[in-house]
Amino acid sequence: MKKMNNRQRTFALMTIPILILFFAFNTLPLIKGFMYSFTNFKGYGTYDWVGLRNYADLFGDIRVGKSYLFTIKFALAATVAVNVISLMLAIGLNSKIKFKSALRGMYFVPNILGALVVGYIFNYLFTYIVPAVVGMFGGEASSILASSKWAWVAIVIVCSWQAIAMNTIIYISGLQTVPEDVYEAGAIDGATGWAQFKHLTFPLIIPFFSINMVLSVKNFLMVFDQIVALTKGGPAQSTESISYLIYNNGMSGGQFGFQSANAVLFFVIIVVFSVVQLTVTGKKEEQL
Repeated sequence: MKKMNNRQRTFALMTIPILILFFAFNTLPLIKGFMYSFTNFKGYGTYDWVGLRNYADLFGDIRVGKSYLFTIKFALAATVAVNVISLMLAIGLNSKIKFKSALRGMYFVPNILGALVVGYIFNYLFTYIVPAVVGMFGGEASSILASSKWAWVAIVIVCSWQAIAMNTIIYISGLQTVPEDVYEAGAIDGATGWAQFKHLTFPLIIPFFSINMVLSVKNFLMVFDQIVALTKGGPAQSTESISYLIYNNGMSGGQFGFQSANAVLFFVIIVVFSVVQLTVTGKKEEQL
């Protein structure tokens, strides 16, 4: 084996500690969680191996099924809302307007705020301020968070408000890669407005659209902080996400082994969603 020179040795010494930390805090917990998914471990004490029983029980648990339905519905709704609004903002912020650099900075502020802090602020707004304002105009002065039918909409609003910033930045980066010559050629052919966006802009930013879609779906499927701050899975478990169910029942509900199996299944579902998205958008890029 060829000996490493000083430069290569330095890079190796920089990399090894990172790999050790990654294994200790990411890979090892993943392996242990997978192992516990085949046991009846409660989070403490002894445990027995139960094989695939936890995985079989997942498909018969109504609460687990409801959490998956809610999480997928929420993730799809939030992904659509975030990407539509982000793309519109990106087009506006990429145009020739005054103070666009300052506006870009202002739009990015929500992304640097802690999700729990934002969630608690919106909890106060939805619980006290919004009902008071609605009541002033003769509407029903009740919090949307208390409605099992509409509480999920409040979570979509909060998550979207915070996620729009990053997606907007990515779309702006994509729009800046589109050459001006393309628009000049399109203008000669009469492509303006919607036609320009549909046939010129969007096809050229498909890779950035793919990145945003994959990241949005992945992040929204894993929603947790906003659930804790806004509803804690209520009312009547109507907004209980998979991540919150795994944490709540696994850590304090004595279902560590069962929820470990749920976490493994959830991981597989996220991977499948990501692979399908990348495959579909990849084919779209090839066609264009």
